[in-house]
Amino acid sequence: MDAAERLFGEHGFAATSLRAVTVAADANVAAVNYHFGSKEGLLRAVVERAMAAVNGERLRLMEELRTSGHQPTVEELVRTFILTGARLVERSGDRGTDVARFLGRVISERDPAIRRIFGAEVGPVEGRYLEALRTALPQLPPDEVGFRYRAMVGLLGLYQSGALADLHPGGDAEATTNAAEVERLITLLTSAFHAPATTG
Repeated sequence: MDAAERLFGEHGFAATSLRAVTVAADANVAAVNYHFGSKEGLLRAVVERAMAAVNGERLRLMEELRTSGHQPTVEELVRTFILTGARLVERSGDRGTDVARFLGRVISERDPAIRRIFGAEVGPVEGRYLEALRTALPQLPPDEVGFRYRAMVGLLGLYQSGALADLHPGGDAEATTNAAEVERLITLLTSAFHAPATTG
């Protein structure tokens, strides 16, 4: 799966042929079809492997918040969600860069079928965060919280892929540590969730 993860991340799902994956992995198409059923099945397996640790940690942290004796705050929810995603690279060891690029690419894929595959893997866990955010923000319409939640996922994907560091208007990006960038992202997103409801 390492070759598929790397090639899907570099070129996107549609532009990566099953043959290219098998050549890079020194395997054959029949073996891939036997184990995964199809290229879509291979993608599903790569997503599942990449997100398994993140999903597990997010569930654990959500349970800790739920049993803490108080309603989780917006900042607590944003912090646990972002930190678990931001740690993905270091948690993945030598595959960290490939995993981050792969997830960033999947999130930005135009094909809705690709996003559905990703959504099916993360939906049960991420849905709990969305509902908790809606509970923590009763002053906002549920669809507005949903929009801000999707924006959070998108920004996290940009951060994970490294693209966020390159999106500046000119000159060199300010040097900063990963920890500082993550704190900035948490501050930005917490403030965004607390912004007044959109009007008009």
